[in-house]
Amino acid sequence: MYKIIGNDGKNYGPTSAEEIRAWIAQGRVESRTPVLPVGATEWTILGLLPEFAPYFSGPPPIIAPPRKAATTSNGFATAGFVCGIISCLCCCGCPFNLLGLTFSIIALVQIHRQTEKQNGWGLALAGLICSAVSLLVTLGLGVIQLASNPATLGWRYGAI
Repeated sequence: MYKIIGNDGKNYGPTSAEEIRAWIAQGRVESRTPVLPVGATEWTILGLLPEFAPYFSGPPPIIAPPRKAATTSNGFATAGFVCGIISCLCCCGCPFNLLGLTFSIIALVQIHRQTEKQNGWGLALAGLICSAVSLLVTLGLGVIQLASNPATLGWRYGAI
């Protein structure tokens, strides 16, 4: 006994092998018609079953393996990584460290919310780390600069 999905998309069966042979002779089914033998767990095509293969001319059709969906790279992740690297390499990290933080955070949120697989999580994380380190170094150097030269804050020696 077999179940068949017809050209109209409807399920037919369970039906016998004799009836399927009659449908083959009438041209109602072809070698690529989906079929589920009773007791089987997966659908196959009629031309691959040995009991029906001789009724079709030529070899059974070849089924190509399903193609893997192409994954895309997140553009914000790449931009965040590039800005993070530039902010670490340049003496003055601003505004690249701020841009790197912003782009990397946006990328991580987008990658987390996507239903389809997207590359770039590692790039976004690396950009976030590089930008954060650069921002902390820039702020630290600014604090050191102010502490070493109080005149920049308008303080006068001996005024306090």
